[in-house]
Amino acid sequence: MFRSILRNVRGIIKRLWHYRLVKTLLVALLIFFGLDFFFPFRSRVSYSTLITARDGSILHAFLSRDDKWRMYAELNDITPALRDAILFKEDNYFWYHPGFNPVAMVRAAARNLLTGRRTSGASTITMQTVRLLEPRERTYASKLIELFRALQLELHYSKDEILQLYLNLIPYGGNIEGLKSASLLYFGKSPTLLSLAELTTLTIIPNRPSSLRLGVHNALVVQERNRWLARFRTSHLFNETTIADALNEPLVAYRREAPQLAPHLSRRLRLANPDVPIVRSSLSPTIQSTAERLVQQYANRLRAYNIHNSAVLIVDNQSSEVVAYIGSADFGNTFDGGQVDGVRAIRSPGSALKPFLYGLAFDAGIITPKTKLADVPTNFGGYEPDNYDRRFNGPVTAEFALANSLNIPAVALLNELGTPALVSTLQKAGFSAIRKQAKALGLSMILGGCGVTLEEMTRLYTSLANEGRISPLAFSSSKHQTDPTQLLSPEAAYLVTHTLTQITRPDLPNHFDNSYHLPRIAWKTGTSYGRRDAWSIGYNQRYTIGVWVGNFSGVGVAELSGANTATPLLFQLFNVLDYNSSVGFKIPKTATKLSSRLICPESGDVPGEFCANPVTDYCIMGISRYRRCQHRKAVFTNEAGTIAYCAHCMPDSGAVRRDYPNVSPDIMAFYQSHSIPIEAIPPHNPACERVFGSRDAGRTGPLITSLNDGSEYFINPKQQAELELACQVSTDVRTVFWYLNDKLYRRAKPTEAVFFRPRPGLLKVSCADDKGQSRDIRVVIKNEER
Repeated sequence: MFRSILRNVRGIIKRLWHYRLVKTLLVALLIFFGLDFFFPFRSRVSYSTLITARDGSILHAFLSRDDKWRMYAELNDITPALRDAILFKEDNYFWYHPGFNPVAMVRAAARNLLTGRRTSGASTITMQTVRLLEPRERTYASKLIELFRALQLELHYSKDEILQLYLNLIPYGGNIEGLKSASLLYFGKSPTLLSLAELTTLTIIPNRPSSLRLGVHNALVVQERNRWLARFRTSHLFNETTIADALNEPLVAYRREAPQLAPHLSRRLRLANPDVPIVRSSLSPTIQSTAERLVQQYANRLRAYNIHNSAVLIVDNQSSEVVAYIGSADFGNTFDGGQVDGVRAIRSPGSALKPFLYGLAFDAGIITPKTKLADVPTNFGGYEPDNYDRRFNGPVTAEFALANSLNIPAVALLNELGTPALVSTLQKAGFSAIRKQAKALGLSMILGGCGVTLEEMTRLYTSLANEGRISPLAFSSSKHQTDPTQLLSPEAAYLVTHTLTQITRPDLPNHFDNSYHLPRIAWKTGTSYGRRDAWSIGYNQRYTIGVWVGNFSGVGVAELSGANTATPLLFQLFNVLDYNSSVGFKIPKTATKLSSRLICPESGDVPGEFCANPVTDYCIMGISRYRRCQHRKAVFTNEAGTIAYCAHCMPDSGAVRRDYPNVSPDIMAFYQSHSIPIEAIPPHNPACERVFGSRDAGRTGPLITSLNDGSEYFINPKQQAELELACQVSTDVRTVFWYLNDKLYRRAKPTEAVFFRPRPGLLKVSCADDKGQSRDIRVVIKNEER
């Protein structure tokens, strides 16, 4: 059976091969495919870049490389009504011909020969598309090339794609090309929203773009439009009601400005996607326009204080998508640097990094929320930080120190945790400037001595809203989801959040106390050195919002502060965007190690012998330190309480056991300098020879072996050398505290050599041990005489 069919096919081929027409067609096909191979058709069209919002609406449009408004219309932009109208007018047989219409070509040639001039054309939409892609002089040779290119176009593209390409290229006068460009710039809407009257208007313009100018010759355009609508009625292309409505519709068309929302992000996405005609961003058009309006209004009020710039970034916590991006208050303000992108500008964070230091300290077990920290004047190896208000609070809880943004406890905490731990965490979070500065960063970084961007800071705070996990921010819908990075444990993230939701704190803006305008959020402020940068970053379950206010020029302003300059705008944004949010922060289910325990409120440690009124505190099981409270200690004294005894000198009778406050020397010095009464341990028995022997009878505390009491030291002012401090202490002393002129200089181990750079004048050197004993000497520092 198969062999019989094969023989019949061969017979037919042999018979056909004898026909010259068949041979001619075969040769023509071979020539065509040969030319197609050596001269391929390439439709390299330079389109305008469109930046759309997440809902598809156009936020920003850019000119093409050749300065044309040539916007890319997708297939779903071509509605059935638009397709029917354009094909009726231009090419009724579009779906059936191979790129050219032989009947129309014969008819046009006959008319042109009879009249002696060109009276009608026979160009199909495919041929018109070729002409738009490769403009040539109107000659017969050009027509042959167009025919060949039209066949190529039909070979390599579908009919829908050819129609799409045609609609993207048709001219509308000036530098406007393509139906989508005309629809957006003349009617202010996408092609899918055009009425029949409007789309008919746009179908007739390309044939006469010079005379039928929208916004200039609208009356003539209406006349031509209605003529074609009448032809649609005659051909029953649309129903009668639709035609009647279109005939009566007034023409409201004029040249509009291209959309210019989100200019900073739009330029960023355009640079990242140079050859993509439509870039779909993650922005919410409603949130973006609302945020732009609020930022501009707020910036206008701040100009009276010589504060000119603001930037805002809003992130959806669930998806990590950026829903609003404002790089400056006014992009068009070139005088104040409006085109600078404040979201990516490197600035000093002030105190805005402190929550993550405390989070790392929670995870390291160093502190719990009620652990007592010392807020007293402290010298960290020559670095002497000060608080924002230049006041000190003495012993404070960790949560109080964070909520009140105290500097000394933060620096002391970083000193104990280690700068590399914080630097490593910020590098993991993608802080580019910190990655470059890593080797040079020290304790000052926690007070703003490093470079960060608003983008990095806002992303960092999203981790607190997401149980310690951080993900890359998504600026466009094409962003691939990646696994989040765990920066903090869920337990530590919750403890930080619990602290940042407190409203009894100094960085609450003026006039917001007990106000219904206060949103239910966690937030932290920051003010850089010299008042150059004001930060306020907040979050709830839904959004994280970062606000920066300042001057791109770097000029500081006395009125600039995170609390009173940046936070009011942060509160405004939350109240407008998520006013009804009433869900507070609950302990996450993943925080399985978070527990509570009784602690002594005096130290934050587990209650000891002298702790009478314990309170409850959070802790991380298996992580948080478990130490017995030693805020008071037992001391044996004489009956009068004027002499203290140690185990070596305690008398056989007459000793009384009493308890005294057990505070560190730096806290004791703070109490004394502020005239705060505190019960002091009596001096040690002067007759005790345990440590220093009889030669030091009557004297207590460490023995300072360098420097020498009463000596004079000469220094070269041009080549200053450092002097060494050293001491001898009893074997049970673990820590000593060095003071210069009653100011704490260094905390050190007893055997550790401590150096300092002296200045001319009288110098009091004091050394105190962790038993509460101290020793003073006095020396004189002089410049060498030349």
